[in-house]
Amino acid sequence: MSKVLVLAEKPSVGRDLARVLRCNRKENGYFEGEKHIVTWALGHLVTLADPEVYDDKYKSWKLEDLPMLPSQLKLVVIKQSGKQFNTVKTQMTRKDVSEIVIATDAGREGELVARWIIEKAHINKPIKRLWISSVTDKAIQEGFSKLRPGKEYESLYASAVARAEVDWLVGINATRALTCKYNAQLSCGRVQTPTLAIIAAREEEIKTFKPKEYYGICATGSNHLKLIWQDKNTKNIRTFDKSVCEALLNTVRNKSAEVVEIDKSYKKKFSPQLYDLTELQRDGNRLFGFSPKETTSIMQRLYENYKVLTYPRTDSRYISTDIVDTLKDRVKACSVGPYSQIASEIFKKPIKGNSSFVDNNKVSDHHAIIPTEQMPMLSSMSDMERKIYDLVVKRFLAALYPPFEYEQITLKAKIGSEFFIATGKTIISQGWKAIYEHVNEEDEAKEDVVEQLLPKINRGDTISITNVVLTTGETKPPAPFNEGTLLSAMENPVKYMSNESESLKKTIGETGGLGTVATRADIIEKLFNSFLIEKNGKNIFITAKGKQLLALVPEELKSPALTAQWEQKLGYIAKGSLNKNIFINDMKKYAQVVVSEIKNSQDKFRHDNLTRTKCPECGKFMLEVNGKKGKMLVCQDRECGHRKNLSIITNARCSTCHKKLELRGEGEGQIFVCSCGFREKLSTFNERKKKESTKSSKSEVAKYMREQSKGNDGPFNSAMADALAKLQLK
Repeated sequence: MSKVLVLAEKPSVGRDLARVLRCNRKENGYFEGEKHIVTWALGHLVTLADPEVYDDKYKSWKLEDLPMLPSQLKLVVIKQSGKQFNTVKTQMTRKDVSEIVIATDAGREGELVARWIIEKAHINKPIKRLWISSVTDKAIQEGFSKLRPGKEYESLYASAVARAEVDWLVGINATRALTCKYNAQLSCGRVQTPTLAIIAAREEEIKTFKPKEYYGICATGSNHLKLIWQDKNTKNIRTFDKSVCEALLNTVRNKSAEVVEIDKSYKKKFSPQLYDLTELQRDGNRLFGFSPKETTSIMQRLYENYKVLTYPRTDSRYISTDIVDTLKDRVKACSVGPYSQIASEIFKKPIKGNSSFVDNNKVSDHHAIIPTEQMPMLSSMSDMERKIYDLVVKRFLAALYPPFEYEQITLKAKIGSEFFIATGKTIISQGWKAIYEHVNEEDEAKEDVVEQLLPKINRGDTISITNVVLTTGETKPPAPFNEGTLLSAMENPVKYMSNESESLKKTIGETGGLGTVATRADIIEKLFNSFLIEKNGKNIFITAKGKQLLALVPEELKSPALTAQWEQKLGYIAKGSLNKNIFINDMKKYAQVVVSEIKNSQDKFRHDNLTRTKCPECGKFMLEVNGKKGKMLVCQDRECGHRKNLSIITNARCSTCHKKLELRGEGEGQIFVCSCGFREKLSTFNERKKKESTKSSKSEVAKYMREQSKGNDGPFNSAMADALAKLQLK
């Protein structure tokens, strides 16, 4: 009897598939049943070969050997996962295996993982594709009932291959050229370099920003109503000309206001859109301080291990019409703990979809991140997992709630010949906002005119004015990037560009910006690990090394336009309208141009962070760098690579300002240091914490004893009481 070989991406998913397909016999690296064999990759098992595989001379990095342009790039088995590759290959080549089902992650990179394994193993058997957005038993069963022919995904595979090969050809050549030319560890790439350029542009914008003072007028009525002056021509409520406001003050002082207009309008606001990965990473960073990488890892566990959320690496914020029929089961599944009351309100009416979150045209490979039909075990989740799960569930349930309804009231009054306005809001129905405890959950934009509770007032009424004052403010520079706002910039880099044409900006917007939802977090981490950017508090800044790198790389590599054009062509390849070999050959020519530019450059690179500390491995002077988790010394010789931590950003908090403390030094000399100036030896810190802990314990004991005494009619006297009393006296 012939069998079907199912290839998953990770062991945990493989176990789930095996259970559903009743493959109960566990072997080394796979499960087997009557009809199926389930095995898995360990992420990637196969990758593109390193340069030295093509020629021994590439083992040494030399400028004269560049560019490296093999006629055809080779695949190699990753050394650390060779054992599992052999297991997969052995199962694929079995005579009783007649068909292969690709069950890796449903996306471009998942397709690459499986197809490279099949290609490297020289397998030529019929292929089918499992394409699912969650790994619940129900989703797996439905997915296997709707397997698609593998041929339908060959263009997607071609696009994935083109992406990988072009990144190799341009990235490795440019990185080696820069490193050899300037004898420093310098790396660049089509996504990381323009991302670095965006950070540099923001810093320059902040540096050159010149604040301007602006002015306005605020009148206060006897009923505490605040009226804000509005220019009768421009409708602006502020001006940069102080003399205008000063002149107006004289014309409105000691006068009453006449209400000339009251505008009431009914408005409703739908809930925020469902989450895609980038939006979830942004909120994870904004609300909890999670890095994009941390949020991705948490989401992966909630999807893969807990099976309570759908596929995380999606760029869609909508669901398709075929999901609407499953909404009831999904609401029922997450109707636990703090969500039970919220869900019960949804069940009072039929659950329907609407255009605010259901749109087939806005769903690409995967729909938005939503709960699955599997009930969660909230008690088994970590604090971080609960927080991310909470965000997704509330956003999902909010989409099924009625809109927020309110009446917007705008009052216009006249003082002398000048107009003043006030705005207010009367809530008709909280709708989806009832789900959230705080208004800023949905991140509403701040208004120039502050809304207030307006008194009952009618057109033609006169308001006695008790005070009129000149108000002032100052324009502020844009804020430095943090990991959340940097994700936004990568997603929409157009507004950070000035030199490109409008048509090119449109192309960049259509291709989804820099990187993909699956790669942006890794790009940010890579910039940190390469010491091209560093953190100060939550903010991100470019390092001196990063600034020099931008001065050394070819201009085109710094622009988001390049990666946008590449992504556009990769999209054409995925649709079958462009041959991947044409694109790859064009990129080989581009790699030659990049290497030539770097070779002929007259620029210089200088280490400005060189210390007098010698590397214990090679004896060269080391560089002091700010890593994401603290300061460290790094050997300047890229081939040596020795590193040593100088300080670590800890979770311990400063007793003065409550910021995270930095731990410096070694052994008994270790000391906590804070940016506010606070300093404390580690030994002193530990002793203080021990005393605080003991004091806290005694306080809890005393509280317990008081409560017990209140609950007894007679004197509280037991063995436990005696023991607790002794503890109090210590």
